[in-house]
Amino acid sequence: MELKFRHRDYKAEVEIHSFRRMPAETHPLSLQSPSCDQLSSSIMKTGKGTEKPSANAHLEELDDPQRFAEGVKYITLQEYVSRLTELKDEISRAWHANDRVTSFNLSIKVAKLLSDTSVLQFYPTLFVLATEILDMLGDMVWERIRQKAEYTEDGTLVHLPGNFRATEICAEAKETCYNWFFKVGSIRELLPRIYLELAIFHCWRFLLQKPADNLPRLVMMARGIADPLVSFYCCLYLAHCAQKLPQRDIGHLIISMNDMNTLLMNGAHVASVEKTSGVLSGNRSSKLGLMEPAIEYVMKCLFRESCELQVGEILMGLGLGRNQSELFGNSSCISLVLHHLLKELPIEIIFSNALDILHLIECSYDYSFDQCLNFKLLGLRLCENISQVNEVNLVMKKVIQVVSRFNSLDEYLNVVDAHIDIALQKHMHFTEKDSNPDPVSQMMIEANKESARGHCLQNHSPQLNIKNRTPPIITNERHDIKSTIKNVATFFSSCMLNKNINRAKQ
Repeated sequence: MELKFRHRDYKAEVEIHSFRRMPAETHPLSLQSPSCDQLSSSIMKTGKGTEKPSANAHLEELDDPQRFAEGVKYITLQEYVSRLTELKDEISRAWHANDRVTSFNLSIKVAKLLSDTSVLQFYPTLFVLATEILDMLGDMVWERIRQKAEYTEDGTLVHLPGNFRATEICAEAKETCYNWFFKVGSIRELLPRIYLELAIFHCWRFLLQKPADNLPRLVMMARGIADPLVSFYCCLYLAHCAQKLPQRDIGHLIISMNDMNTLLMNGAHVASVEKTSGVLSGNRSSKLGLMEPAIEYVMKCLFRESCELQVGEILMGLGLGRNQSELFGNSSCISLVLHHLLKELPIEIIFSNALDILHLIECSYDYSFDQCLNFKLLGLRLCENISQVNEVNLVMKKVIQVVSRFNSLDEYLNVVDAHIDIALQKHMHFTEKDSNPDPVSQMMIEANKESARGHCLQNHSPQLNIKNRTPPIITNERHDIKSTIKNVATFFSSCMLNKNINRAKQ
């Protein structure tokens, strides 16, 4: 078959593009909703009501960028919040005026705003405001279906119990419920489709006996969201909406947490970052900080009211345990995820697996979170009931090995301060000649070694100006140990500072 190419009519194309475009608010297909149309996903709007052809506008921007910038009007955070509040009121008014199509369409526009991350620091605020509107819509849909469900097939009014079954719902209520889910399914864009279904997700109770079976499908849909920050907050909202169901299900939470863990692992290789005190710096660090609330909330939901058997299943689902007897058999986890895991783990699990957790923290060294803070958190949790800690001497020996490798004084103090109460409880009389000194004694030995190194610095480097500094006196009294460590820390800081100065001069 012969292919024929149509010649382009360039003159006609120029004439078409030169037509004057209509402002959105006066377009015949507009919803006539100025408050919504004024919202912009980039938190800005143009001050003009018409648009020029894109090619001409781009050329003018290149010729005179300053004049082009003057045509853009930025709105403040307060203005943006007030407009969303107005939009929420407008959705409510439209609903109570029986204009549910307008309410639904405006809610779609609100959900679309959640795809914008152009202003990172504003995204959590935008998320809270937008999801409040979506929750309001979900509650109104629920109430409408519930009112229909309180009538039987013959029109008799009955009371619907809180623990009702899907088989008790009349056909009219089910038809209304299906109609809402069909409306949501017809939304073209992925993100608003996910958010709107989550907003009315608890309405699946009118149709299914086990509505939680649909949650993994939504988790899989969320994998199609390109922006990691948007994806994390979508998982957060999914976990929030799942809490409205009477049945507790953790399968979707494990999938969500694994997906977030995978995104963080992949993100560590996207761009080169500058290491600053073991954490990310700049915009990348800021974005991780914004992602953290999503990890924290999902982890809280995951361990809420979990028994010991479920904890084992969770840890195996997260890829940390091989079986119920080896809950921390694998040695890889993102530090940020591990931090919130340690916060939520039942204390009995921490007591019985302290050594394995120490090893896991030691192996989990990445730029998502400061490693020493995970060691500190473990120490604080162990101090909740020191008498229940298994193999406490081995735990303290491992802690001493860890802190002896730290180059930062702050890191050293953070970890030692969290574990000092454990060492005090197991403390025995200290002598440097002991072949197997107890934990506190070992800390004091290390302190004396550093003190001696400080004297060597004085002898070999008189220009370092530490002649008048005296190393701290180490005692073995219980009440003096904490103050002694603080004195040692002060002395260490001067020694380390002077060593750095000496190294710089060399």
